[in-house]
Parts: sequence; C-alpha cells; structure tokens
Amino acid sequence: MQFYWMVLAGLATWRLTHLLSAEDGPWNIVVHLRRSVGDGFWGTLFDCFHCLSLWFAAPLACVIGVTWPERLLLWPALSGMACLLELMTAQKNVTPPPAFYTEDKETQK
Repeated sequence: MQFYWMVLAGLATWRLTHLLSAEDGPWNIVVHLRRSVGDGFWGTLFDCFHCLSLWFAAPLACVIGVTWPERLLLWPALSGMACLLELMTAQKNVTPPPAFYTEDKETQK
C-alpha cells in the first residue's frame, strides 16, 4: 500500500463522516436523513462523529489494505485520522465566561 492512499482514505473518512454528522448537505438531504433515522441506534450513530468514523473507515481499510493484518490496523488508523482532523478543524463557538468583577465598598462617615 502506498502512503498517499492512506492519506486519501483518511481524508475521505473525515469528509464523509463530517458530512453525515454535522452538515445539512445539498438541499438539506442530510438533515432529512438524520431526522428520519430517529433516536434509536442509527440516530445515536449519526450524532457521534467518532462512532460514525469507524463505520466509514472499515470499508476504506478493506479496499486499500493488501493483507488482513494491514486492513485490521488501517481500520482504527483511518478513524483516528478522521477524529484528529475533526478536532483540529472544529469551530469552538464557546463564549468565555465573563471576567470576575467586584467593587470595593465605600465607607461612609
């Protein structure tokens, strides 16, 4: 297996996983798909980026791997690459907490 196939498969795993777990898709197709699967097994699978990346990595590992041991090692490696890419590219929309502020009490005479 060539190294660039592993990089391409890792990028493909991230892209497909991100599309199904976080994006609306063209014409909101993916949103309708996520809503239609409900809250059962498939719904929770679509909500978890890490879980979903394992499902996308498995067939890609089987396609680009040459031997079975290589395929078994590629499976978590491709999922791990997708998870690292997600961590690096995720937008943190977290507002920092307000600064702590206190006033001194004035002494009255």
